[in-house]
Amino acid sequence: MNAKETIVIQAPKKDLWKDVKRHFSVYALLIIPVVYYAVLKYGPIINGQIAFKEFFPKQGVWGSVWVGFDNFVSFVQSFYFGELLRNTILYSIAKLCVSVPLSIILSVALYECTHDVLRRVVQTLAYLPHFLSWVIMYGILLILLAPGDGLVNDVIKFFGGQTVDFLTNVHTFPVIVIISDAWKEMGWAAIIFIAALMGIDPSLFEAAMVEGASAVQRVWYITLPSIKPVIVTVVLLKLGTILDAGFNQMFMLYSVPVYSVADIIDTWVYRQGLLEFKFALATAVGIFKGAIGMLLVMVSNKIVKRLTESSLL
Repeated sequence: MNAKETIVIQAPKKDLWKDVKRHFSVYALLIIPVVYYAVLKYGPIINGQIAFKEFFPKQGVWGSVWVGFDNFVSFVQSFYFGELLRNTILYSIAKLCVSVPLSIILSVALYECTHDVLRRVVQTLAYLPHFLSWVIMYGILLILLAPGDGLVNDVIKFFGGQTVDFLTNVHTFPVIVIISDAWKEMGWAAIIFIAALMGIDPSLFEAAMVEGASAVQRVWYITLPSIKPVIVTVVLLKLGTILDAGFNQMFMLYSVPVYSVADIIDTWVYRQGLLEFKFALATAVGIFKGAIGMLLVMVSNKIVKRLTESSLL
C-alpha cells in the first residue's frame, strides 16, 4: 500500500426506527414535552397572524382584515412607548446585575461552608421564597413596609424619623422591586451554580492550599474561572428575556401613583389586550418582544465568543 494512501473507515449508518424500538422506554419520555411544546408553544404561532390583522372576534382569525405592520407601528408610536421600554429594560438589567452576582456569592458560600447543619438551614431558607406566589410576597412586603404600622417604619419612627410609603413613592418603589425579586429568586437561581461547583476537581483546591493560597484566592483563581462557562450561559439566557421585567411582580406591586416608574410592557399589554380587548395589538407586542430577545441573544453570544472562550452556541 502506498504510504500516501489513507484508510477511511466509515461508521455504520444507524437506522432511526430500529433505535427507537430498541430504546422505546427512553424515547417515550419525549412524548409529554413534545406534546407540550406542540400545543402550547408552536400551536399559537398559527393564530399569531392576528398581529398583522385588524382582529374582530366575530370575524375570527382567518376572516379579519389584513393590515400588515399597522399594529406594530401603533405600539411604537404610542405615547407610552418610550416610558414602557425604559422601565422594562432598566428593571431587567438591574435585576440581572443584582440577582446573578448574589446567586453566585450564595452558591460559593454554601459550597465553602463546612458546617452541614448550617449549610442545609441556609439553603432551605434561601430556596423557600421561590415557592411563594407574588400575592403572598406582596402581603409580606405590606407587613414590612406599610406606612402606618409596618416593621420598617416602626424602626424609623423609633429613631425619630418620618414614615415612608415605600410602595407608592416613585423613588423607593424601583428599589423595592429589585430587592424583593433578588430575595425571592436568589436561592433558586443558585442551584445551577452549586451544581457547577460540584464538578470542580477537589485536587485543585488541595494543591492551592499546599501552596499557601487563602480562601479568597482559591475562590478568585479556581472557583470562579471553573464556573465561568455556566455564568456566561445564564447571563446570555437572561438577556433573551430582557423585555420580560416580571409581570406577576409588577401587577401585584404597582399602583397609580407609581405608574411612571412601574408600568412595563407586560402590564400595558394586559390593559390593552384583556381590559380593552385589543388582542391584535397585544399579539404584535409579544412578537416584538420575542424578536428583540432573539436578536439580543445572538448579538451578545457573538460578542462574548470573541472576547472569551465561552459561548452559548
